[in-house]
Amino acid sequence: MAIVVDLDDILQRRGISLTALSERIGLTLANLSILKTGKAKAIRFSTLEAICRALDCQPGDLLRHEGDVS
Repeated sequence: MAIVVDLDDILQRRGISLTALSERIGLTLANLSILKTGKAKAIRFSTLEAICRALDCQPGDLLRHEGDVS
């Protein structure tokens, strides 16, 4: 089971580049790239809030659980 980050999908739907999002929220492009590719081990609530505010979305639009639930 895994938490999947759908940042790329939302960026495409909004027509916003990762670089533009980085500039809007003040997070490095490298850190956003790690999040976008699913390689992040954690995300701060303040970062999640900034992304949601910039993309006008909810945390559930960015994150989803995928896999078996036992």
